[in-house]
Amino acid sequence: MAKFAGDDYRKKYSRFTTEFKVRPDDIDMFNHVHNSKYFDYVLAARYEQMEEFYGMPMEDFLKQGYGWVVKTAYVDYKRPLTLGDAFLVETGIAELHERGCRVEFKLNNKKTGKLCCDGWFDYVLIDTKTGRSAKITDEMLEKYSV
Repeated sequence: MAKFAGDDYRKKYSRFTTEFKVRPDDIDMFNHVHNSKYFDYVLAARYEQMEEFYGMPMEDFLKQGYGWVVKTAYVDYKRPLTLGDAFLVETGIAELHERGCRVEFKLNNKKTGKLCCDGWFDYVLIDTKTGRSAKITDEMLEKYSV
């Protein structure tokens, strides 16, 4: 039987880091990264990390008839990224629930080491045929409980 965050409030999950570089199309009229791009960076990092570190990429979920949708997203901006900046996106599961999870993130400027933003996403697992929430399977729980 699956065990979730409520079963052991002290459960710690791994955190992973992916590196990116700010591209010209990420820049807004104020000469820094547009606020919406930060969400794109986190989603791109999670997509890579699902395959590389968890061994269960998004394609595996889709083949099984599942998908992840964002229920709530929160970001706290600290300082801007600008054209050409290399940065690190660190993400990790904060909590796993029966039908979803919370993923925390932070973006740091690689050159300065300073925090650019942090926040979290609440995801819900859905059945792609019905569009309704689905229960996380034992296989998913095992792969993502690292």
